[in-house]
Amino acid sequence: MRVDTGLGASIDAREAAAEAQRAGYAGVWTSEIKHDPFVALGLAAVATDTIELGTSIAVAFARNPMSLAVQANDVQLLSAGRLLLGLGSQIRPHITRRFSMPWSHPARRMREFILALQAVWSCWNDGTKLEFRGEFYTHTLMTPFFNPGPNPHGAPKVLLAGVGEAMTAVAGEVADGFLCHGFTTERYLREVTMPALGRHGRLEGFEVVGSPLVATGRTEEELGAASRGVREQIAFYGSTPAYRAVLELHGWAGLGDELHELSLQGRWQDMGTIIDDDVLSTFAVVAEPGAVAAELLRRYGDLMTRITLYTPYALDPAVTAQIVGDLRAGGG
Repeated sequence: MRVDTGLGASIDAREAAAEAQRAGYAGVWTSEIKHDPFVALGLAAVATDTIELGTSIAVAFARNPMSLAVQANDVQLLSAGRLLLGLGSQIRPHITRRFSMPWSHPARRMREFILALQAVWSCWNDGTKLEFRGEFYTHTLMTPFFNPGPNPHGAPKVLLAGVGEAMTAVAGEVADGFLCHGFTTERYLREVTMPALGRHGRLEGFEVVGSPLVATGRTEEELGAASRGVREQIAFYGSTPAYRAVLELHGWAGLGDELHELSLQGRWQDMGTIIDDDVLSTFAVVAEPGAVAAELLRRYGDLMTRITLYTPYALDPAVTAQIVGDLRAGGG
């Protein structure tokens, strides 16, 4: 299992990426939240030379396959082949109301989006005639003026994020890897995610990237603060109907209803208080620093090929370094 880290929220990711490389991380990931992730990774690419660079996630449906093919190809070129293109659908309100883009049949649309991306890259890299005609996307024009030519590092790997079975199955069919949502559990991964990924028999060499929630601290006070932060994060995700299936598997559908109602009322501060210890310990590893790595490996060691600690609270970098060192040592 390779250990990765996040780049943080800054658009200028040069120093953070260089520091992550010096610290021995296998990869760094950035999200599309307040900034364009490809700008951050382009800067990270020229500041590093070995560490892999990933988007977790770039919003596919905010773009079209051609525009994304260009962005990803440029970062792949700048990084000498180190891009991990992580894609996600986002949820309908953001696509239609924030990006003013169409939304329909997200799993079918995503499958076609990735196939269209691959067709564009094949045109550039292999000289294949661009003749992609689908239900949602059509790409049939590529003149020499707009063709960047073969990328000496080939096309980037495409990883797809998902929670539901339909989107997960798409990843197993057409992508090179899967990005596990932080709002997942060991049971959900084993009973739902992995069977869906394996439907098309393509899991040899397939990346499964996880970011498990962790609540840890060296004192009762630190552990309490960490647990509050994680409870709030679980509550935020649990209020989203798109992630309801995870709660339903554990018999917690009513909790999802309650969280959703509180979110509609804007009672964000109250939501974390209804996440009890059972829910917390199911979604997160709750342990002192010296025991975190062993528990992460027990739960996910045979499922995930790479891992990033998800700690939605202030955690001493020395504690993070201890856990990462233990992971690299096989659990401490």
